[in-house]
Amino acid sequence: MTTSDQWQADVGKAWAAEAARTDRSFAALTPGLLDAIAARPGKAVLDIGCGAGELSLAVARARPQAQVLGVDISAELVAVARERAAGLANARFLVADAAAADPGFQPDLLVSRQGVMFFDDPVAAFARLCSHAAPGAALVFSCFRAETENPWAWDLARMVAWPDQPQTGGTAPGPFAFADPARVERLLTEAGWRDVELAPADYSYLVGEGDDAVADALSFLTRIGPAARALRDRDEADRARIVARMEAWLSGNCRHGRIVFPAAAWIVTARQ
Repeated sequence: MTTSDQWQADVGKAWAAEAARTDRSFAALTPGLLDAIAARPGKAVLDIGCGAGELSLAVARARPQAQVLGVDISAELVAVARERAAGLANARFLVADAAAADPGFQPDLLVSRQGVMFFDDPVAAFARLCSHAAPGAALVFSCFRAETENPWAWDLARMVAWPDQPQTGGTAPGPFAFADPARVERLLTEAGWRDVELAPADYSYLVGEGDDAVADALSFLTRIGPAARALRDRDEADRARIVARMEAWLSGNCRHGRIVFPAAAWIVTARQ
C-alpha cells in the first residue's frame, strides 16, 4: 500500500512527471465519466484526488459559470494542475487530504477519476465529504473493477508477485479496493449517501505507443503504479529479471505500434 507520506514525497513526484502518460492511459475512460458528470447539475464542483487536474479542467471548461476545486495530497501533482490551469479563471487547486480537509466551500457536485480507492477509512472519508456537501449534492466517480478484469494489472501482479498487493476482492486501500460493488454501495450508504448506482465501463488501457512502444510502456509501468513500488523494494538482480519478463510480455502484446490492454471500471453515482 502506498502511504500518504509516500504520495507527498517520491511517489507524488513520479506521478507528476508521468501526468501526460497517465492521462493517456485513461483516455478511453474519461469521456464516459465526463458524460456521467454532465448529467448532474452543479456550480460548485470538488474533484477528489485530482492528480494533475485533467478531470477538473475538463469540467471547468464545460461549465464556465461553475467554480471547480481540485484537491490532492501531492504538492507536485497540484503544481502540474495549476500550471495546466493557467488562464482558466474558474479552476483552482489545493494541496490537502480530501478525506480530512474542509474544502472551504460547499460543493454541490463531487467528482473523481480513480482517486477515491486509497482512503484509509473510506466510510469516514465519504461521511466527511457528505457533511461538507450541499443538500442533494451529487457524487460521481470512477474506480477499477476486479483485478482479474484488468489484465494489465493481473498479469503484472503474477509477474512481479509483490507481497503487499491485496488479492482480488481485498479491501485494503489500493487500486482495486472498490472492486466489489456491494461493498461500495454499503460504505457509501453508511457514510450518508443514497441512490447509489454502479455502471460498468469497459475501456482500452493504453500503456505504450510510438516508434518504440515497448520502451515507452516499460518506462511508464516501471515508474508509477504497483509494479514500480515492487521494483523499488527488490535488489538489482531481481529488478533486472522482473524488467526482462515485463519487456517480453509487452513485446508480445504490441500491435501496430501500440500496447493496449482491456480494462474494467465502475462509474459510481450517488446523492447526498
